[in-house]
Amino acid sequence: MKRPAYISIIILFISILPAFSQNDSIDLAGLIGESRSGLFESDELLELTLRFDITSFTRSRQKNEYQEAVMIYYLNDKDTVTRMVRLRARGEFRRNFCDFPPIRLNLKKNELPGDKFHEIDKIKLVTHCKAGNSDYILREYLVYKIYNVLSDFSFRVRLLKINYINTRKPGRPLIEYAFLIEPVELLTGRTNTNEVTSLNLTQKYIKPEHMDRVAIFNYMIGNYDWAVPGLHNLTVLSQPQSEQPHLGIAVPYDFDYCGLVNTDYAYPPETLPITSVRQRMYRGFCRSEEAFGNSLGGFLEKKQDIYKVIDEFPYLRDRSKKDMKGYLESFYRDLHPRNILVYTLLRECVSF
Repeated sequence: MKRPAYISIIILFISILPAFSQNDSIDLAGLIGESRSGLFESDELLELTLRFDITSFTRSRQKNEYQEAVMIYYLNDKDTVTRMVRLRARGEFRRNFCDFPPIRLNLKKNELPGDKFHEIDKIKLVTHCKAGNSDYILREYLVYKIYNVLSDFSFRVRLLKINYINTRKPGRPLIEYAFLIEPVELLTGRTNTNEVTSLNLTQKYIKPEHMDRVAIFNYMIGNYDWAVPGLHNLTVLSQPQSEQPHLGIAVPYDFDYCGLVNTDYAYPPETLPITSVRQRMYRGFCRSEEAFGNSLGGFLEKKQDIYKVIDEFPYLRDRSKKDMKGYLESFYRDLHPRNILVYTLLRECVSF
């Protein structure tokens, strides 16, 4: 689509769409120099509209081709910001299975200083899998927030409520929850680290205290779908100025297959000794009883903060909150007061 025609569509769209009862659009140039909060500095729900050819998007999901879209987000009851973006499908399993695959958004970095997205070039958008079931997306969002409690070396997320407009088939918009995942370059910037891209790493190349935290966290949430070799659902960071610059820090992501989220499509492969993702399996390296006890103590110390993340989240049904806390409680029952969980980890851990 040629740029002049594209801009005309944006202007027409803004003039006729009262999405989420917002009505006044702010010109991009008018925001330059104004103070805007960072995208991941707030837990407030961000309302956003994406207008693109959804029909073409879902049909061409296997191709890594970007298509143009209009993105509008809402600053308050009256003011909106409009940006031209490009997007494409991403992911592995969900790209093939879901009615609506996850999205990679491509923005023009530093197009608008002070804008929520001005530091971002590309960003992952985790979308609903099937329309009308927001439970899974909200649960996975909370898993990220729980790991934020346990470590600053974690991906921040921002919850969205998206109004999807299909330009191919005008009609009633689709409104669903989604969330954005902090880009790696923002994570490395705030933690003063570098991303490690080698696929030949093993757990012995990760700082033990960080590796154990990730492994125990994945055990706690019932997640087997991760591995350091190949960087499967993990990002590894290095700290050049640290006392152990040769050892990295593992940061987990992508939790839709874990028991705490409990999606209806998550099944462990037959090669694993479990038959349900609600069954836990420890996949970390073996440590001493003392080392495991120290690592588990950090989880016990953060228990109430973790439960608070769930309790104070306003968008999830009480029944789902109860289920999540009940699943976590089955982890904490083995941790306190006798800490028999140490012996479970010693029994299931991987020797190296």
